[in-house]
Amino acid sequence: MNKKVFIALVFLVMGALACSTTTLLPTTKPSTGGGGGSSGTILYQDNFTDTNSGWLHHQSPNSTMDYVSGGYHIYVTTTDLLAFATAGQSFQSNVSVEVDAAKTAGPDDNYIGVICRYQDEYNFYFFAISSDGFAGIAMYKANTMSMLTGSNFQASSAINQGAATNHIRADCIANTLTLYVNSQKVDSITDSTFTVGGDAGFLARANTVSGVDILFSNFLVRKP
Repeated sequence: MNKKVFIALVFLVMGALACSTTTLLPTTKPSTGGGGGSSGTILYQDNFTDTNSGWLHHQSPNSTMDYVSGGYHIYVTTTDLLAFATAGQSFQSNVSVEVDAAKTAGPDDNYIGVICRYQDEYNFYFFAISSDGFAGIAMYKANTMSMLTGSNFQASSAINQGAATNHIRADCIANTLTLYVNSQKVDSITDSTFTVGGDAGFLARANTVSGVDILFSNFLVRKP
């Protein structure tokens, strides 16, 4: 099976500039759907039709993050850069986080995903896919990135490659972390680094080529 190495030597996180804070609490909005097969009590949802629901309006030479076209847009213009946005909420330990992510432009060599148990910009779990068909689960702890599902991202046939939309879901239940793509389970791992609750969000990363352009919609957090 082909593997993709996640090079983290220059893994830049957009810290406070890339995520909402607890002073910007998004208003919950009805979801327009997206599927994914999860069930449970809805804790939070936003379909981004209200541009004042609390997510960051951000523009810099490295990235742009803002509402656009009924979704939330992340555009990464610098290589080896992860840009992410969080909801500005504090969720319980066990959550299911899901979003629809469409690659609208840029290289297929990218990473697109969701975040759970976000403590701060240096400590969180993330679940990612790439537009060329790879997936994996990783952790950022004390400003250091670590792969949790092996040393590399693995190829997955569940991913819609190229300029396509994928439904990404992460289940963070006790110490079990599971990634689903388009309703298919693609990876699972146990880890007890972050067992308390935290925020949730989504991300996009440019690897060796800049210009990663992703539109997120139908963000949803459930109690499993």
